Amino acid sequence: MPGLTDQAGGVVERAHQAWQESMLRQMDELRLVVQSFEPGVLATRCGAVYAGSAFRLRYWLQSVEIAWPALTMTIQPEDKPLSVFDSAVILYYLRHADGAPMANRWLSYRELPGGGFYHQAFQGYSGDLLARTYSSRPDHLHQAARKLDGWPLSGLPGIAYAFLPLPCIRLAAILYPGDDEFPTTARILFDAAASHYTTIDGLALLGSGLASRLIRLFPSS
Repeated sequence: MPGLTDQAGGVVERAHQAWQESMLRQMDELRLVVQSFEPGVLATRCGAVYAGSAFRLRYWLQSVEIAWPALTMTIQPEDKPLSVFDSAVILYYLRHADGAPMANRWLSYRELPGGGFYHQAFQGYSGDLLARTYSSRPDHLHQAARKLDGWPLSGLPGIAYAFLPLPCIRLAAILYPGDDEFPTTARILFDAAASHYTTIDGLALLGSGLASRLIRLFPSS
């Protein structure tokens, strides 16, 4: 009989496989919807460049080519296939983009449509992790943010930077350095127009992705 560790490993593997199969089914459904769009209109709505057989758009620091109408995605110029996770994020973006302009107004996850119920969980795996990482050396966030092409936001308190993970979705990371009385805190914010470009779950993935990228860039010494 397998030991408990082996059994647990099997459960995790089956759960991961089930999640991936579910994700692939959703992606097939998303492709069918996106393929019904007129490609030139789609490119305008999502801030991509359409060249007749493919789209090009910026995803974090990468140039992604999206074949039309197959909607397979590769990182250029390496021609490397995009991961299932990142491909799903972009498919949701293509599906929901409606061309709304930036609102130039920042919202917390709680304030987004549908975000109220999940905001505590989102804060736990985004802002709270970012605050714990940078609590000892908050000034290092400047260097990490610049490596992600972030730009400083002078109108917000603390150490604040804005980012464009996708052409029409703008996020912000804000760190409030602590002192002897108050701990360091951090939050991820969203331009108020972000909900025009993906689902509330998609925004959670982008927000947590920003936090995790900034955490990975924290210097080890």
